[in-house]
This record gives sequence, structure tokens and C-alpha cells, in this order.
Amino acid sequence: MDPLFWPSETNSFRRFTPESLAAIEERIANKKKDQVKVKEKNKDQGVEENKLTPQLDLKICKKLPSLYGDIPADLVGEPLEDFDPYYSDHKTFMVINKRRTIFRFSATPALFIFGPFNPVRKTAIKILVHS
Repeated sequence: MDPLFWPSETNSFRRFTPESLAAIEERIANKKKDQVKVKEKNKDQGVEENKLTPQLDLKICKKLPSLYGDIPADLVGEPLEDFDPYYSDHKTFMVINKRRTIFRFSATPALFIFGPFNPVRKTAIKILVHS
């Protein structure tokens, strides 16, 4: 089965790292380049682009569906890569608490000071998502 529709436990939960952020920024840059090419190509044609939408079962403040498996204890309350395909080219990460509630945060600097890997911001996120 396609891993986008039925993710296994081994590839669902990955920590959000600086490499993850760099990969997201690269996908954003590639998407912008592709959009420019498509706009130039389809300038004369009235072609509508297929837009990807967020998955309804992975909304903020909803429980993580059981089909994603159990979250490892060491990843509870930690920043994780978002496994919703809609957010693959958005600077976001998700955090899941003990009750399997989904929280989504921006990876841009908070208050223009605290980046996503700043210890102060990590502590604030842990306090916010604590059940």
C-alpha cells in the first residue's frame, strides 16, 4: 500500500531537526520554480492547478488516529516532522502530547528571536502541550 495513505510506525514519527527545516526550505524553493515554469507554460491556456488540502484526521487539536501507531515515549512533547503531505512545503512542525493530541507550530522565528530549536522556545512548547 502507498505510505502516504497508510503510514507504518517506522516512518511516521521523525524528529524535527535543522536538516528537516533545510529540506522544507528546499521544497519551497523548488515549488516556486515549478510554479513560475507552469505559469509561463500555461499563460495562454486556462488550466486549473490541483490544490492539495490538509487531511481532516490530522487537524490541530484533534487526536492522532490509531492507524499511525503508538508514539514512542521519547517523542511525546518533542517537535516532529509533519507527516501530512499538505504541510510538506510549509515551515511547520507538529508536537503530540501524551493524550495523542496534535499541535502544529510554525518553524519561523518566534518574536523574530527564538528559532524552532532554541531551548527557551522548546521549553515553552513543552509547557503548552503538557496534558
